[in-house]
Amino acid sequence: MTGVEFATLPTQLFDSRAAGDGATRWARLADDVVVWAPADHGVSRVTSRGPASLLDSAPALVTQVGAAFQLAHPEVEVLVDHGRYLVVDAAAVPTPTAQDRVCWRVQPLPQDTVIVDRPATDAGARDPGTAHLLAQLSRPSYEGCLGQLTSPRTRHSFSDGFRDAAAAAGAMLTSFGYTVTQVPVRVGAGRSRNVIAARPGAGAGPRGVIVATAHLDSVNHEDGETGPAPGADDNASGAAGVVELGRVLATRAWHHDLRLILFGGEEQGLFGSSGHVAGLTAAQRRRILAVINMDMVARRNTPEPGVLVEGAPVSRTLVDDLVAAASTWTGLTVSTSLSPFASDHVAFIDAGIPAALTIEDNDTANRDVHSARDVVSTLDPALAMEILRMNLAVLAGYLSRRTP
Repeated sequence: MTGVEFATLPTQLFDSRAAGDGATRWARLADDVVVWAPADHGVSRVTSRGPASLLDSAPALVTQVGAAFQLAHPEVEVLVDHGRYLVVDAAAVPTPTAQDRVCWRVQPLPQDTVIVDRPATDAGARDPGTAHLLAQLSRPSYEGCLGQLTSPRTRHSFSDGFRDAAAAAGAMLTSFGYTVTQVPVRVGAGRSRNVIAARPGAGAGPRGVIVATAHLDSVNHEDGETGPAPGADDNASGAAGVVELGRVLATRAWHHDLRLILFGGEEQGLFGSSGHVAGLTAAQRRRILAVINMDMVARRNTPEPGVLVEGAPVSRTLVDDLVAAASTWTGLTVSTSLSPFASDHVAFIDAGIPAALTIEDNDTANRDVHSARDVVSTLDPALAMEILRMNLAVLAGYLSRRTP
């Protein structure tokens, strides 16, 4: 018998020592562990959860935006479905096109590691200063901004609607006291822009930079570039979140400098964030202590409100801080991953800068992404406010630290 045997079992029933024979491999996705081995070796010693599946080749990990891979390739059997992360038979995956590579990535299933975790963290002490700051978050303010950003027919990166949304967001941030600039961004053969709001810290001596980001552009893959693209969840929800965080953070003086960035060209391949990071000097990159990116934060896809915090080894501490803040200040169920993909945190991570994505849990259940159906009425602003509470608590902590 040739091929690879593959099986799954609950995390609580898995003992990695049973797989430590040099041939059997494992990977954990939250509550499930997958194990695989050459067919002539078998995985029966590791799992007793019924017969294993026989794969034509090795298992592969698909990381997708929304349900992009599943919608494009319904013929491919999904062996493990954890929303953003899927396990499939590598032999069944078609060669991706250029557009596919923007929306999903396929790679060999990482061996003997945790791909998605559900960290258990006890709530910390609630300090009065942070509690007072979080109390200033305003759902009406957030929803008002959300309404303005979704009023254009589209926010495609090259459109008048994008420029109108950028001007509206820039005007709001200016009114809060930030110095706002709009920086041109080349997006393939087209042009877009990044909106950058800056507020200097008040600390004496060396100061770092804390950054909050979201992409402002929207896209309609079903009807094409000229189709309506309200992009309420993807990503007016995150862009309005950055503006609301900016409003609250402007009420205090902080030790470190603060940057708020709304990127263009994200939907075409992270052009805004990649161009921004490429334009930073080595000294400017070293000053950045943390980047929190918000992309799709307002669609309730699970029975309990949930968030995925996605980073990389360079941002492990930041991810842990976000998990702790969620436990202390919110009722969110948190998943984490150190396998970053397809949002603006990636450009910073690739440059060695600690960055993390905060995104609604199980975003694949949202089948309205990149269509005319991604409208405000499908959102749950209460979920967005919980994610904003988590992010604001962490941003305030980093902005207050005296040592860069």
